[in-house]
Amino acid sequence: MSNKVLVVLEQREKSIKKSSFEAVYLGSELAKQMNTEVEAVIAGSDINNLPDVSKFGISSITHLKSGDFENYTASGYCDLISAHAKEINAEYVILPNTAMGKDLAPRLAVKLNAGCIMDTIKYELKENELLLTRPVYAGKALINVKFKSDVKVFTIRPNVFKAISDDSNPAANVTVKEITSPNLKTKVTSFKKSEGKLDVAEADIIVSGGRGMKGPENFHLIEALADALGAAVGTSRAVVDAGWRPHREQVGQTGKTVSPTLYFACGISGAIQHLAGMSTSKYIVAINKDKDAPIFNAADYGIAGDLFEILPKLTEEIKKIKS
Repeated sequence: MSNKVLVVLEQREKSIKKSSFEAVYLGSELAKQMNTEVEAVIAGSDINNLPDVSKFGISSITHLKSGDFENYTASGYCDLISAHAKEINAEYVILPNTAMGKDLAPRLAVKLNAGCIMDTIKYELKENELLLTRPVYAGKALINVKFKSDVKVFTIRPNVFKAISDDSNPAANVTVKEITSPNLKTKVTSFKKSEGKLDVAEADIIVSGGRGMKGPENFHLIEALADALGAAVGTSRAVVDAGWRPHREQVGQTGKTVSPTLYFACGISGAIQHLAGMSTSKYIVAINKDKDAPIFNAADYGIAGDLFEILPKLTEEIKKIKS
């Protein structure tokens, strides 16, 4: 069997998502180390930024094109992408660990009779054998995992593996396959999103508020700091359960897993369920009036004090620096 690497790209509203470029770059680097070929495959209708994929090291892209693929369909994507993986004898199949990736990867693994490892945060090649690292026990420990299967499917955590572009790479060869009758057991008909707001799963900076915000009326302080930093707004589970903020902003074990460069935890105690979703952030800043809160054990920088006094002052200082 060839040890070709296949990267599954994700698109939303006809544009490839940032996390897919991270998967492309990792796939191309892995292929270089293994002295093998790497390809990408994407299902969708019209895609605006498909040529950008070549900047991250992939020269061959297969576009499974159908009007029915404008939005994600588990059955249709799985059938056609698994068939393509078999056709090119792919040994490694890589996806971002997004909502789509978490749904699609296990399905592909079943179709390909492959092992499946989710939420990878590190990889290493030893004697041409892939060793992956992923969090376990709600992020309290890391485990190194090897595949025993011939075909290997794995997802990578967004914002962990950085995508480095190179405009000097030649344009990718795009093969378009028109799909006329896809298997559509289920189909996403539409997405609703807050216009102009960043997705916490892909944001480089996140400002999160917890139960210490005391109510939804105080989240304008979080939003103001996020606007000043160009950041996404995040929340803890307690906030979402109380109905203060929407679930799409929730960070943690039952929310979204994030790995930004900078993470602000404001009024968040630091329960293990929340830490499981953000502990891989590069820098963590905690603001909490309880100096013994567990969040300070995970933080790189901590401020013990009244966040209702600290947040406005911090926001104002950042605005001054930026101006």
